[in-house]
Amino acid sequence: MKKNTLLDDGQKQLPASVCFQHLQVGESMVLSKQRKIWENYFYVAALRLDDGELLIVVSSHTAETAIADYAKRWGIETLFGCFKTRGFCLESTHLRDSARLSKLIALLALALCWAFSSGLWLLRENPLKLKKHGRMPKSIFRVGFDFLRQILFDLSLHFSAFAASLNFLSCT
Repeated sequence: MKKNTLLDDGQKQLPASVCFQHLQVGESMVLSKQRKIWENYFYVAALRLDDGELLIVVSSHTAETAIADYAKRWGIETLFGCFKTRGFCLESTHLRDSARLSKLIALLALALCWAFSSGLWLLRENPLKLKKHGRMPKSIFRVGFDFLRQILFDLSLHFSAFAASLNFLSCT
């Protein structure tokens, strides 16, 4: 939720930023009762991030775990991003049968682990230079995914690299 969204407690309306202005970096707070937002009632929780910004989360259920649940959601978004637009193109399959889709997602989860493990190994051997903003130019997944894609396209030329990458799957 944006920090300028008005929260209504039945007596007055205040922007969310005012309700949580006292929070220090790393500190979180859950409002004790539901607030009217966008014509509905929600629980509201906030966390002051390291950069000083507020992360404000609304929930139709109790907000005690809303911030932790939101953090898990980000991991799930990243996972499905790899499954879809950043790697495996899951949406291109057009599968509708739930049993087949379930099997495909299980297979993609293994492939994602393989790509991630390969990326970790490659980056330990040859680290990438960080960009000015402090992040890597490619994700660990992307480094491993590109590596595996390259060796799988011409397996006869890269068989030793393929065999080495299989060791990641067996944990040996």
